[in-house]
Amino acid sequence: MVPMSDIDSPQSYDLAIIGGGAAGVLTAIGALRGARQPLRLLILEPQLPLARGVAYATTWPEHLLNVPAGKMGGFPDAVEDFLDYLMQERVFPETPRDTLATMFVPRRLYAGYLRQRLQQALESSSAQLDIRAERVQALDRDVAGFRLTLASGRALLARKVVLATGNTLRPLPVRGATSLPQERRLEAWNFDAVHDIPGTAEVAIIGSGLSMVDTVMSLQAAGHHGRIHVLSRHALLPLPHASGPAADYDPQPLLAMDLRQRVRALRRHAAEAAQRGIPWQSVMERIRPLGQVLWQSLSCADQRRFLRHVVRYWDVHRHRIAAPLHAQLLELQRQGRLQLHRGRLQTAFHDGNCVRLDGLDGHRQPFQLEVQYVINATGVEMRAQAMRNPLLQQLLGSGIARPGPHGIGLDSAADGSLVDADGNLEPRVQVLGSLRIGSLWESLAIPELRAQAAQAAIALLR
Repeated sequence: MVPMSDIDSPQSYDLAIIGGGAAGVLTAIGALRGARQPLRLLILEPQLPLARGVAYATTWPEHLLNVPAGKMGGFPDAVEDFLDYLMQERVFPETPRDTLATMFVPRRLYAGYLRQRLQQALESSSAQLDIRAERVQALDRDVAGFRLTLASGRALLARKVVLATGNTLRPLPVRGATSLPQERRLEAWNFDAVHDIPGTAEVAIIGSGLSMVDTVMSLQAAGHHGRIHVLSRHALLPLPHASGPAADYDPQPLLAMDLRQRVRALRRHAAEAAQRGIPWQSVMERIRPLGQVLWQSLSCADQRRFLRHVVRYWDVHRHRIAAPLHAQLLELQRQGRLQLHRGRLQTAFHDGNCVRLDGLDGHRQPFQLEVQYVINATGVEMRAQAMRNPLLQQLLGSGIARPGPHGIGLDSAADGSLVDADGNLEPRVQVLGSLRIGSLWESLAIPELRAQAAQAAIALLR
């Protein structure tokens, strides 16, 4: 455990990191490693221990990373650092390094890795780190920097700030959802509650993305054998990773194309790769380093078209899952235990021991389901105004921040600096993670977070 100093009275810090998930911890590690003088750093995170956030809060072994261990290092100059940690700690003592590098290991291991690296950075740093289990309610400009008001009513001062508030689950998109009994309406991220669902219960999962996969794997691990309904507007399951030769086409010409041309080009590259025995997954891997530039080089109109028509197809091809997990989903479908429904929910209400769901299917015909439990797996909320975060509401209301493109996240510059309501840069505030989706699109996975964290640490230490 990282030491805490006595911060019962108001104090002043050189850097305050708001959020102690993966992005916040990686920024703290970068600042500790880069400090050349005795700076005072602070992490404010209401849900300790650190580094868990939403993605790594699970304690269940069936929840796997969606990236092989060999690519999950937390630092741009050490992409195999997580693999080094697994080997040093002998987490899989019988597994050779080369094999382990290709494995999709349990996500619960990642938070421990980040905490260990944080502890090591602290022990060798000239800086001091405090940790406070508090929620920040407001951030206001002050003579020396910023004044942070905490949920307890106390205030802290900080010369510079990192906003790494993490992910928020979208609300259930159906009328009547909030009136359902809490024991019948669960969040996919409430992993323990999902495990406690009775084995014979009929379940409806709203959303067919990565959170749905977690939910189905939890139900399977807990011995659930009832029917599982998965409802979403497109009824597309995440697709699997695949091994095979690397694609060798040049992705740079995509940047000069509009959205329609890019989609056609990628389909052509995938078809040509298939003729050579190269999986389409390799075609997508080829453009991964360009993910953010591809988004930023689209016109505003094409970005809107992407959000309306393409985003779900992009997600299932770009954010893939381990092949064994995908095989389990297909087997459950074959058995009839997992049923995929395409449509849009309209209403939900409690009826005795059941929840009744009404909606329109893909042909705009009415459908109805009766289940015992409804699980919200609709994914990450992208609109800052809808994130139910008092700090973000205050920043937007005061004009210190403004919404990002298309109302997604907060607006930020290329270097991560916050942009205020007048369009001015605030380089003393760095924005990380999901808050940058509108500006960068690809901003949630470790490869993107580690680059942002390193960039933020350098900028703030400067």
